[in-house]
Amino acid sequence: LNHLASSYLTSLLSYYNPAHTLYPDWASHTLGLFICLNCSGIHRNIPQVSKVKSVRLDSWDDAQVEFMACTGNSAGKAMYESKVPSFYYKPTFSDCQLLREQWIRAKYERKEFIYTEKQEPYSAGYREGFLWKRGRDNGQFLSRKFVLTEREGALKYFNKNDAKEPKAIMKIEHLNATFQPAKIGNPNGLQITYLKDNSTRNIFVYHEDSKEIVDWFNAIRAARFHYLQVAFPGASDVDLVPKLTRNYLKEGYMEKTGPKQTEGFKKRWFTMDDRRLMYFKDPLDAFARGEVFIGSKENSYTVLEGLPTSTQGNHWPHGITIVTPDRKFLFACETENDQQEWMAAFQKVISRPMLPQEYAGKTGFPAPAPR
Repeated sequence: LNHLASSYLTSLLSYYNPAHTLYPDWASHTLGLFICLNCSGIHRNIPQVSKVKSVRLDSWDDAQVEFMACTGNSAGKAMYESKVPSFYYKPTFSDCQLLREQWIRAKYERKEFIYTEKQEPYSAGYREGFLWKRGRDNGQFLSRKFVLTEREGALKYFNKNDAKEPKAIMKIEHLNATFQPAKIGNPNGLQITYLKDNSTRNIFVYHEDSKEIVDWFNAIRAARFHYLQVAFPGASDVDLVPKLTRNYLKEGYMEKTGPKQTEGFKKRWFTMDDRRLMYFKDPLDAFARGEVFIGSKENSYTVLEGLPTSTQGNHWPHGITIVTPDRKFLFACETENDQQEWMAAFQKVISRPMLPQEYAGKTGFPAPAPR
């Protein structure tokens, strides 16, 4: 009987999740959902809501099998995601543990997307609280007051609780937030970037409470969403949502040499953010040492494996040459795998046609039509 139940569940699994990226070999028999191994661990942490079994290894009774057959992932999604705000970030299997866990808890434990009154006031237009911020010079994390205000179009932080003037004002227009637990060394680590004097500035923050830092992340996305709705009134939510926050295309160490290509190669931390390749002495630097604009192949940008034969100085063995209309940029990777990953990232950018605003050195959403 259990063998028949397992076979039936397996057929149901294929029906409900035909294109699941990670094979959903597990199930929550109290929610009636098939889930992957990674998510099963999170579900086990909320046993009062979700009880997990293996589709193939555990015993199933008739009532559990029937409940799975009558529910399934499509019905579960229709129920538990019926009122997800457009700006709320829906994580994928490749996102960090923090985002996936809080998404699952919001859906099934707190039922935020069934009952809107259970949702945090992401859309209130104002959020105030304390986050641990990494010091620019000493690297210590200190508690700082942060205020997000849509009315002023900014995220601000203050060095002292009673300070009247903020230490920094980050315009919502140029704000980006991305979770970086490995880089920051904290599972709740969030990197926030903004423009200061036309240069990208990084700040690194975290909060001890996982829900709190994810709420801040979605509050920033909500503020960005409302800004873009006003700036681009003709755009649909589908157009706007990808512009709310962005993960970096690629990060890691490479070596670089200077414009004369006679200087020694120096190890730097590189971040590929849309068409901007920025390099830092340290991954947690506040400001980039420099950046390279990566255009498209239509504008004579190409990426080549290896370095010119005339290249001087000691460097890592796996070279990359980026050819631009003005000059060649030379980089070196420590391993062949790093080289191939970076080349794939560069190729992805170069093969994408440039948008009109990118010719003026601007990235992001197209400029709004004159009114």
